[in-house]
Amino acid sequence: MDRSGYPHFLAIGTRWKDNDVYGHVNNVEYYSFFDTVINDFLIRAGELDIHGGDVIGLCVESQCTFRQSLAFPDSVDAGLRVSKLGNSSVHYEIGLFRSGASDPAATGRFVHVFVSRTDRRPVPVPPAIRTALEGITG
Repeated sequence: MDRSGYPHFLAIGTRWKDNDVYGHVNNVEYYSFFDTVINDFLIRAGELDIHGGDVIGLCVESQCTFRQSLAFPDSVDAGLRVSKLGNSSVHYEIGLFRSGASDPAATGRFVHVFVSRTDRRPVPVPPAIRTALEGITG
């Protein structure tokens, strides 16, 4: 999927420490980019209270497909869309694009289950978060 398939973007700068000994961003950092774009969206658009809210999102599945290397000092445009919104879970699709590129350097999927902070049992997606997620459902 190209850039046009993602309704939400967050620019993320790579850091010197992101490069590995081969001169490109290490694979673990791609997952960090996924986590960053998702949680930034949930906090800003969905009003997720990561410090004191009764509900938190737990990652239960993630996957990344590498297509081309990123390297410091690239800027990454992290695209986000929701592919499935359930009662207590959400499936995201992410595209990581070198700034200005139309084709992704990597694509991925990430599944959150919303749970009670206290007992870690699934709960319905909170209304403000659901509304925000519906806005980027494709």
